[in-house]
Amino acid sequence: MNQHDLAIIGAQIIDGTGAPAYTAEVYVRGDRISAIRPPGTAEAAVEVVRADGQTLTPGFIDVHTHDDMALIHTPDMRAKVSQGVTTVITGLCGYSPAPLPLHAVLPEEYGILIPEGGQTFKRFADYLNAVDAAGPAVNSLALVGHSTLRVATMADLTRPASPDELAGMCRLLDQALADGAAGLSSGLAYAMASAAPTEELVTLCKRLVPYGAPYVTHVRDEADGLMDAVAEALEIGRLAGVPVILSHHKALGARNHGNVAKTLNMVDAACDCQKVGLDVYPYTYSSTSLTPERAARGGEIVVTRSATIPGMVGRTLTEIAAELQCDTVEAARRLQPAGALFHLMSEDDVRSVLIHPLTMIGSDGLPFDPMPHPRLWGTFPRVLGHYARDLGLLSMETAVHKMTGLPARFFGLQDRGFITEGGFADLVLFDRMSVSDQALPSEPTMGCNGVHHVWVNGVAALTGAGRRLVAM
Repeated sequence: MNQHDLAIIGAQIIDGTGAPAYTAEVYVRGDRISAIRPPGTAEAAVEVVRADGQTLTPGFIDVHTHDDMALIHTPDMRAKVSQGVTTVITGLCGYSPAPLPLHAVLPEEYGILIPEGGQTFKRFADYLNAVDAAGPAVNSLALVGHSTLRVATMADLTRPASPDELAGMCRLLDQALADGAAGLSSGLAYAMASAAPTEELVTLCKRLVPYGAPYVTHVRDEADGLMDAVAEALEIGRLAGVPVILSHHKALGARNHGNVAKTLNMVDAACDCQKVGLDVYPYTYSSTSLTPERAARGGEIVVTRSATIPGMVGRTLTEIAAELQCDTVEAARRLQPAGALFHLMSEDDVRSVLIHPLTMIGSDGLPFDPMPHPRLWGTFPRVLGHYARDLGLLSMETAVHKMTGLPARFFGLQDRGFITEGGFADLVLFDRMSVSDQALPSEPTMGCNGVHHVWVNGVAALTGAGRRLVAM
């Protein structure tokens, strides 16, 4: 018998299916799980890790990230590896760094994706090749952004695309899909895409059908118009014949709190005739670019980046406005391009979305913000420690399923997301009694507690361990 490369002995196995935990020995040879044996088998291995009752799970899949350029600029991916993430999905909210004209002048809101002076890529294949060359520590699966298609083909983003422009977007999307893009995302709440009619998205989404690829959407309105926006997203998927994922599902503003109960009912009803998924991050405040329009919504707003007045980072917009002797809307204008935390969500809504059986976990972190939302470093241990263990809102097995098997199946990640013989050895070993998030708004890059080992494709999660994935 060939010797195994790695043996993990004495762990409680949560296999990603949602089934109860069990004790076993897990063996790895090369990049695959070579055997799962009863306790006491003790087959020969080059390296032996004694888990002593810790929990072994599949590597976590972060289904909603803006790590497109972080994979290139910070390939060690410490923010993700430290919390057990072994695969990231990129290209969300309509933003992707390709396909774009070289040296394109981008709208200010692209600051959430591409650092100042950062590179864009003419073809999607060029971007994917750059990721390969960087050798990130995690696997990645990239979507193409609808807003990016608009920026690449339209001079005026404040109107619907003309027939010729839409045809150009279709050609770019076709090429990106052929190059390896795994789906289309949109951010209809953002200025670059808000003028796009439903029909524009339906036309583009029909190009996904031959690939079985999903449409992943930051819906048009997460506040007063939430229900209409969800209805539109479901309609786009239904008319195009493609799966739909509702990104970071939530209701913004106190008068809209509780409306996710209605939208979740809409999702349940839609599942009778189409494939639908959701994702959520486990916090009651969001993070995105700071604009005067978002400042006008009110609520507590904390600045996370500002190109014009960087010294204001970490302060509330109210404090900044008082210092600048103006109102908050004008202060937001002076800070641009900028980003912020927006405290507009309800804890009850977060919990309702989190426990829905179709909900996956996505951090939605912004890796280049000087003071990022704590979700960048804390999302996955927060779900496991706070919501599963401490509150008992869901079982540990269900929480792990939402991070592993459920997204692996939805995105077609073959042989990933489960602990099974022959599957890829993306694995996390953590202490279920101590796993917890430590990142706070004041210290947002604090690593978590309780995650002890992370393996990607059978090796320690270091630079070079990850692979570019293809949806099947």
